[in-house]
Amino acid sequence: MTIKFLDLEAAHEELSSEIDAALRRVVRSGQFIHGPEVESFETAFAAYCEARHCIGVGNGLDALHLILRALEIGPGDEVIVSSNTFIATWLAVTMVGAIPIPVEPDPDTHNIDPRRVANAITSRTKAILPTHLYGQPADLDPLLELAKHHGLRLVEDAAQAHGARYKERRIGGHGDAVAWSFYPGKNLGALGDGGAVTTDDPKIAERVRMLGNYGSRTKYVNPVRGYNSRLDPVHAAVLSVKLRHLDEWNARRVAVAGHYSRQLADSGLGLPVVPDWADPAWHLYVVRAPHRQALVDHLREAGVQTLIHYPIPPHLQAAYADLGLARGSLPIAEQLATEVLSLPIGPHMSAAEVDAVEAAVQAFYADEAAR
Repeated sequence: MTIKFLDLEAAHEELSSEIDAALRRVVRSGQFIHGPEVESFETAFAAYCEARHCIGVGNGLDALHLILRALEIGPGDEVIVSSNTFIATWLAVTMVGAIPIPVEPDPDTHNIDPRRVANAITSRTKAILPTHLYGQPADLDPLLELAKHHGLRLVEDAAQAHGARYKERRIGGHGDAVAWSFYPGKNLGALGDGGAVTTDDPKIAERVRMLGNYGSRTKYVNPVRGYNSRLDPVHAAVLSVKLRHLDEWNARRVAVAGHYSRQLADSGLGLPVVPDWADPAWHLYVVRAPHRQALVDHLREAGVQTLIHYPIPPHLQAAYADLGLARGSLPIAEQLATEVLSLPIGPHMSAAEVDAVEAAVQAFYADEAAR
């Protein structure tokens, strides 16, 4: 038995009749840019996220980039980012000419540490950009307090957090604006690249929408230099279908994560730590394994697919060599990069598959103990 890291085919199969009907509706409409499918999804997703506005864009990186542009963050400005996030978070900052200032995470939760954020703020800081890593909310209240005290913007990278809750409120409107990705492997995934911005601020919403549409509110009238970043109606129609099932699918992820945490508690793995105030979306189930490669090889031989999120932190990528952040400068991110391993998780894992993953992990550590 091969246990897929994520079974996208099963996801489509479960909703095939609804998705096929949605696709036929789009094709027959002849409306392939903007239009009612996009508007309907934007309205539904804003309501789901408990936000006032949603703007569909081309992808998650564009969502971050357009937010920073809308907030007029640019050359010479500093933006505080997570040291152990996917590189897209940093790319959005440098795309506007600003400087990413990496801050280390809490080693338990892997999310940005507000205490370290406080120490990183300077006179050039313009925004704090936490990532809700693996689908677990960052600790927003102290970050919001820091932003308010220092007159900063709080921008959330929620590319992995569809449906997550922070202190019983859904992620989507705590900060100034929130960036989303609908990459196919996300909890809420399109059939290709897609993204969105949610916000409670009508000015930010209007600015993001204009920037993503060539800098135009009215066709052929361009007050500013913009970009082409719009959510396609095909993706919007599919996302509308999947959104209706997101809570149920997330509940299945919660069940898998809970089973892992109970059955692997004494296995030897470092398991996820969830604060009392967090309700993760469990986009990923990330463990820590000091002998990671040996475990990866063992699980592969047992038919279990795994992934590493992420093997090289952004500051050690050649793309950011110019920042001069040498190896050893961000030790927590570097240590996590050598140990983190994502086990299979998804709404279509069977109980037998979950049991098989657990058995394979336990067998590995039993062999380790015997040696």
